[in-house]
Amino acid sequence: RISRPNDGAMKMKMLRLRSPSVSSLGPELRCTVRLLDDSEISCSIQRDTKGQFLLDHVCNHYSLLEKDYFGIRYVDPEKQRHWLDPSKPVVKQMKCQQPYTMCFRVKFYPQEPIKIREELTRYLLYLQLKRDLYHGRLLCPFADAAYLGACIVQAELGDYDADEHPADYISDFKLFPKQSLKLERKIMEIHQNELRGQSPALAELNLLQRAHTLDTYGVDPHPCKDFTGTTAFLGFTARGFMVFQGNKRIHLLKWADVSKFKFEGKTFYVIGVQREKKLVLTFHTSTPAACKHLWKCGVENQAFYKCAKSSQIKTVSSSSIFFKGTRFRYSGRVAKEVIEASSKIQRDPPVVHRSQLGQSRSYNSLSHKQLIMNMEPLLPALSSTKEHRDTSLGEEESAITGTGAEVERREQEVEEGEEMGSLTISDMAYSPCASMLPTPVEEGQGGVDFLFQSPGRLLKELHADPEMQAELQAERERELAREALRQSLCSPSSGRQQLGACIRSAARLVAAATVILLILLPLLLVLLESDLDVSFLQDIRQTPEFEQFHYEYYCPLRRWFLCKLELLMEQLWGD
Repeated sequence: RISRPNDGAMKMKMLRLRSPSVSSLGPELRCTVRLLDDSEISCSIQRDTKGQFLLDHVCNHYSLLEKDYFGIRYVDPEKQRHWLDPSKPVVKQMKCQQPYTMCFRVKFYPQEPIKIREELTRYLLYLQLKRDLYHGRLLCPFADAAYLGACIVQAELGDYDADEHPADYISDFKLFPKQSLKLERKIMEIHQNELRGQSPALAELNLLQRAHTLDTYGVDPHPCKDFTGTTAFLGFTARGFMVFQGNKRIHLLKWADVSKFKFEGKTFYVIGVQREKKLVLTFHTSTPAACKHLWKCGVENQAFYKCAKSSQIKTVSSSSIFFKGTRFRYSGRVAKEVIEASSKIQRDPPVVHRSQLGQSRSYNSLSHKQLIMNMEPLLPALSSTKEHRDTSLGEEESAITGTGAEVERREQEVEEGEEMGSLTISDMAYSPCASMLPTPVEEGQGGVDFLFQSPGRLLKELHADPEMQAELQAERERELAREALRQSLCSPSSGRQQLGACIRSAARLVAAATVILLILLPLLLVLLESDLDVSFLQDIRQTPEFEQFHYEYYCPLRRWFLCKLELLMEQLWGD
């Protein structure tokens, strides 16, 4: 067999120029995708290249087959995060300047990680959960935090060796937002005793098995306000729709009980059933873009976890019956199809290239031996003085506090690190770092509450703007002109003309209303009385608003009308 070394280059060229359109012959655009281990890969795309090509490019880089759990996320210039739509061109979605930078992340967390077929997929999920732990998205009690931390150390450090590891080797690893000395000692105890002898793959699987039992597993928190003005975090998981306040889950609606998601402006609605009664939850986001992103995430997660087949997925709208608003349809496979496809994988498992961790600078001074191993702190520990550690050694619940934010290598998510304060893992309020907000802000600026300023404060700031002052002056002049026109119309000489104009306007309004009723009444009767199997009509009939109107208003009115009609007919026949 004759080998051709340029086959790979020719194949990539064919992938880039897969479209025969004229626009595909334009200049190539550079895209950089940051992976879960913070490494980066780049590729060139055309202006009509769709998001699916970019996702396939990353999956081919990993040789990943179970790719339905993953997605590519980016941040627009307004700091609002989005998931890249595979069915739309990349250029039309990215509003920022080139080169484009995005992040490869887990989009749908598997409900049962044990059903993941390949070790490679489990390793990528492990990397995502490690990030979730560090950035405060995966909240866990003390015992679970110690076990998860020990699994990470075992997976990346191996078995404990007294000759190579100093007495406080865990202190050089940053695993959690707040990491107390008591927690570090418990992690070392589990690592040295319970997990000895476990391979990296087994330690990673143990972490997945423990993490998926936690309430915040798979939660990508969306900050908002409820109807009382209290800050809450919304999340979508394999179990259903969740609402968190503080460190407590206050709502859980399973997917079988969720009927529909809606949004209007900055208001997000969750319509469902609880205890055989209709339930409507209302939340308010900081911006309309954040509300739309929240709605799309809810629609996608509901379709992925609830539907049995992708053919059952329907196009949904964000608004009411007659005003369709934003229409959207999840275009991927659902969870059951992904698990079924995974069970049919028969290839030899690909080699998992775990991230090569560099040597810890702290170990050079703490250990008497030069460590020759693939090891470094998971993330550098925040600055803390030796005197602080010595004085706090006897305190059971002391925490390591930092002086600044740990920014992840210019990551598009702008994931900022620490919040000042003394918190423990078990008592921490569920307040993810500022990266979870649509517009990242510093804690000193008010955190989440900064995004929901009072209207009075906003108006005060706007009125201080010179451009706004000019617009207000122009508005006052227009108002004076309208007032002068109204006074001229109210003069006695124009009274008859004004009365005639009012009569003509009323006549036109009555005529228009009559025409609209004549058009809508037959359509309403078709919806209520006919059994036409049309997809558009079926979608309307299945909405909660239509069902409520049908059973609470139309049916009683129809029975009353038929009763009156029967009485009238009896009187006529009796006469």
